[in-house]
Amino acid sequence: MADNEGLTEAERAELEQLRAEKAAREAAKAQAAERAELEALRAEKADAAKATAAKQCAQAQAAQDAADLERARKLMEPDEDDLKMPVGQKVVILGVVVVAAVFLLLAIFR
Repeated sequence: MADNEGLTEAERAELEQLRAEKAAREAAKAQAAERAELEALRAEKADAAKATAAKQCAQAQAAQDAADLERARKLMEPDEDDLKMPVGQKVVILGVVVVAAVFLLLAIFR
């Protein structure tokens, strides 16, 4: 190689072979990098889908909890009918309370 004539045919063939091997290695390396990027993007997409599904599930659960809470609140709220009592029923309850009070007083002071 120190001579001024350039490369011989054998050296030229070897150079071409080495260049082809280098190009093949670089192509394989580029394909591997693309494959890795594809896998990373697929994993990222799957993670995003899982996060979206989890968020929707949490929202649905929160809505269900709110509906359950509202239903329970309505069940515990007294109705109009519960607060209104007929006069006869009030008289009977008052009579039972008075009779019970009389018996209690008689039992205590005897």
